[in-house]
Amino acid sequence: MATAGVPHSYFPFSLFLLLLSSTLSSSFSATAEKEGKPRSLHSEILRDEAVARLNELGKVSDAVGYLERTFMSPASVRAGILIREWMEDAGLRTWVDSMGNLHGRVEGRNTSAQALLIGSHMDTVVDAGIFDGSLGIISAISALKVLESNGKLGELKRPVEVIAFSDEEGVRFQSTFLGSAAVAGILPVTALNISDKSGVTVQDVLTGNSIEITEKSLLEMKYDPASVWGYVELHIEQGPVLEWIGLPLAVVKGIAGQTRLKVTVRGSQGHAGTVPMSMRRDPMAAAAELIVLLESLCKRPQEFLLDCGNCNEYTLESLSTSLVCTVGEISTWPSASNVIPGQVTFTVDLRAIDDVGREAVVYELSNQIYKICDRRSVSCIIERKHDANAVICDQELSTRLQSAAYTAVHRMMGEIHEEVPVLMSGAGHDAMAISHLTKVGMLFVRCRGGISHSPEEHVLDDDVWAAGMALLSFLESHM
Repeated sequence: MATAGVPHSYFPFSLFLLLLSSTLSSSFSATAEKEGKPRSLHSEILRDEAVARLNELGKVSDAVGYLERTFMSPASVRAGILIREWMEDAGLRTWVDSMGNLHGRVEGRNTSAQALLIGSHMDTVVDAGIFDGSLGIISAISALKVLESNGKLGELKRPVEVIAFSDEEGVRFQSTFLGSAAVAGILPVTALNISDKSGVTVQDVLTGNSIEITEKSLLEMKYDPASVWGYVELHIEQGPVLEWIGLPLAVVKGIAGQTRLKVTVRGSQGHAGTVPMSMRRDPMAAAAELIVLLESLCKRPQEFLLDCGNCNEYTLESLSTSLVCTVGEISTWPSASNVIPGQVTFTVDLRAIDDVGREAVVYELSNQIYKICDRRSVSCIIERKHDANAVICDQELSTRLQSAAYTAVHRMMGEIHEEVPVLMSGAGHDAMAISHLTKVGMLFVRCRGGISHSPEEHVLDDDVWAAGMALLSFLESHM
């Protein structure tokens, strides 16, 4: 077990705020740029330099014409070299661990105190935007650089460690959180033998990058929980709520739990022109009804869960605001225009902040699927492919982050009359893995149109500034 630092209501606002939202949003930049404010609010580091670094990092790609950085790829290694230089520029001691995570640490006044970890991921999806993951890393480094430039880095009352995790997206090995799960001590040793499409294993990739890892050293990567005070992650919202409200920052209440299902419907394959409609056992028609059922269940869960013994009022209310369901893949066999399919397969991605409610929805969905398949004389197989419990962010950390975000927005915009919003995250984050190690808290940053995992992903320069200001304010509370 490693000691940290040793190398080896979802938006509760009044109607008043909503009415003011467009005014707040349009005046944000102009207010922030009042004479004398930019320099006093460290815009040259927290905005100008941070944005330049995000753009520079966004050009580090394994592909030509679009952004792609997967676990320990050549581009990821080059990105790590850049980030390491920026960490050292901020006065941090740096190292790379056995899973390729990059660490930058300052000890502060008390080297034996529990450490604050701040992190996000440096890998990307295919054809990615430049802010997902990278914004959290760059903003943390920038905030610490401000303290270093003011001669206050050593005044932190506890060690602070920034971690750029090597893999969160799971693109290369279809196994998310390789980096953060290793630090949290929940990555099984069998993960070293997972192979990519080329047959190269996780261990092969690490060895190819001069990182020798064994089962023993992987287990030793786990941080000692007693050495860690908490974990903070700043991330783009990846949704439209902040833009709709007109504010740049939000505190995250929790991260939704997730269930992934694979549903296979088998019927009777036949000629499209010779089998009467009344005699068909068509898995495609059955699958279509099942998908519409899923949509109805997830839009109106209360109507379907009337007899749910485990569902209290809180669970039903939570489902009504947080439950989202998606059919992202569908395939048919033999997939010919003049053939009634013999088999149809589709996926279900189901997410909710309440685990009891999520289980109730899966149970009810399964029952309804079997009933429909029986009525249509087709067979149905439901496979549970993935489960992750919801993570509720720590109340103390969330309160501190909310205060820091409010301070940042107040400094930049002037007087504001409402609290910083509180949102739920429907997307997974490294904080999910680190929650097995320590308490976690998160901040969301507004992104244009709520678009992410796309080259259209965009964050305003002043929102990058606000993010850095919030982390700086949070760090100043630890001095």
